[in-house]
Amino acid sequence: MITTIEEASKNFCIHQIRVPHEIKDGISKKRTLIAYIDIDTDKDSRYRVYIASDENFMQRVSKLFLEEEKSDEETLIDMTLETANLIIGSAKVIAEEENKNPYTINTPHFEKIGSFDYEFDQARVIKVEDDELMIAIKELHG
Repeated sequence: MITTIEEASKNFCIHQIRVPHEIKDGISKKRTLIAYIDIDTDKDSRYRVYIASDENFMQRVSKLFLEEEKSDEETLIDMTLETANLIIGSAKVIAEEENKNPYTINTPHFEKIGSFDYEFDQARVIKVEDDELMIAIKELHG
């Protein structure tokens, strides 16, 4: 599952942001805007996918979509939710097309602004210049 979400994140960087990026394992140590989407697989498993980015990454997205040079906190939160929707929605399509554990996605939720201190099973950091976007996945039980 992390592979389809990673691929969707790469596509987002290539086709939307249009700036070179690099991907590494682990989590961001920066203060981030954190949102999550719960997904349900065809195999009766449920996962929480976190999307966390530093403010500069989300400002980059806000400028791209809204043409705002300096967005307020509420706008950056909205952009975080929209980015989560775009990336996880794209990953869902990739998973369906490749028949790799297809899933349904739920509504994104904004969690907080702060350090990422949640349990996770897998995580990747996508670095665009000095800005960071992190994806993390945790299987939910019960």
